[in-house]
Amino acid sequence: MKYSKETSKIIQDAGLDANNVGSSEAQIALLTDRIRSLTEHVKLHKKDVHSRHGLVKLVSQRRKQLKYLRKTKLDSYDTLITKLSIRGL
Repeated sequence: MKYSKETSKIIQDAGLDANNVGSSEAQIALLTDRIRSLTEHVKLHKKDVHSRHGLVKLVSQRRKQLKYLRKTKLDSYDTLITKLSIRGL
């Protein structure tokens, strides 16, 4: 299956195969990208409550994925949070 160039680039930057979109690492990388773009939007538009709500949902999803990854593959978890420069759980 073909994915957009942006999606493939985000996944490759996370250190994974570009076609491996279903792995926890890839999902966390994609969620992180969406979270960063939404964060910038919410900073600009302070009264946009709907986008803020969506941002909170994305952060919650990423937290659950990180929790699962930490429980199953600790070494992969450590490398991913350093590559994406996010705080761990």
